[in-house]
Amino acid sequence: MDFIPVNEPLFQGREKELLLECIETGWISSEGPFVREFEERFAARVGRKHGIAVCNGSAAIDAAVHALGLKAGDEVILPTFTIISCAASIVRAGATPVVVDCNPDDWNMNLAQVEACITPRTRAIMVVHIYGLPCDMEPLLALARSYGLLILEDAAQMHGQNYRDRPCGSFGEISTFSFYPNKHITTGEGGMVVTDDPQLAEKCRLARNLYFQERQRYVHDELGWNFRMTNLQAAIGLAQLEQVDGFIERKRAMGKAYTEKLKNVPGLQLPKPRADYAENIYWVYGIVLEDPAFPDAKEVAAHLAREGIGTRPFFWPIHKQPVFQRMGLFGSQTYPVAEHISIRGLYLPSGLALTPEQIDRTVFTLKQVLQSV
Repeated sequence: MDFIPVNEPLFQGREKELLLECIETGWISSEGPFVREFEERFAARVGRKHGIAVCNGSAAIDAAVHALGLKAGDEVILPTFTIISCAASIVRAGATPVVVDCNPDDWNMNLAQVEACITPRTRAIMVVHIYGLPCDMEPLLALARSYGLLILEDAAQMHGQNYRDRPCGSFGEISTFSFYPNKHITTGEGGMVVTDDPQLAEKCRLARNLYFQERQRYVHDELGWNFRMTNLQAAIGLAQLEQVDGFIERKRAMGKAYTEKLKNVPGLQLPKPRADYAENIYWVYGIVLEDPAFPDAKEVAAHLAREGIGTRPFFWPIHKQPVFQRMGLFGSQTYPVAEHISIRGLYLPSGLALTPEQIDRTVFTLKQVLQSV
């Protein structure tokens, strides 16, 4: 029996053609022309003036935090239910992450908790859109304006998603994306910073390229990183970008198929299909095992793995991460929703190459597992 991976990307466009062009022309490094073209087309797609391609999504957050000038003494509010990269970039800059819980229905940050966290040291809010539905941006933007705060939008999972009539990635001072293989657009590894501010864009460009200067290349005014994206990666990204509308249709069809087949299973929380401001794009199809008779997500995942079904656990909350606890961050803070879903939540195979037959087998196997425990 074939194993069903939790993710398998889909390459059905011009990926091979553009990669072959890189090889035939010899342009394989970050100096190649596809990098600039990918930056321009991607930025235009999300309604931004500037795009800065980097080597991965975590590097994109590092570059954005650096460009915003976040530093020691600054506080940044973000959700505790997110990947560690978000908080890691804040900590590496010397700033302090301040976390809020997530909503129980869409798993995005709890906006009602944000204002209470604002202090004279607060400089920014890092918005992280989770799993397929975006955060409700209008209240957050109004709050930021009221307190004079910066908005850093992590739209890593939101390729092709809109908040009302605006693309995710178009909000606030600066936004970031990831192109990891499980994203709707992949370059294998890769990321993008997008902004409308030319000064922020230039700072990101310099930071990703070791702060090489035009006047004398090997003289450096600041320390940066080698965060460059290669022409090979950008070639794949361009081909993927051309297909993103079809990818979103495919993901929504997969999400609806899962929901239809699982909606009558008692004790399962399924993804929220829509909010007032967006329809779910099902970056991943997450479930929460609400019935206390069910084992936790880790045990269910182990059962599914033995049957050839790949899964992933939900994010482990930032405030529970051992590395941050050793740093003395967060203390005894508790955020019950994030803590609950991190133990009881997992996502099913969700890659773009997933077939209807694989969805059927995944659902059948999951039902068997839940009935047997």
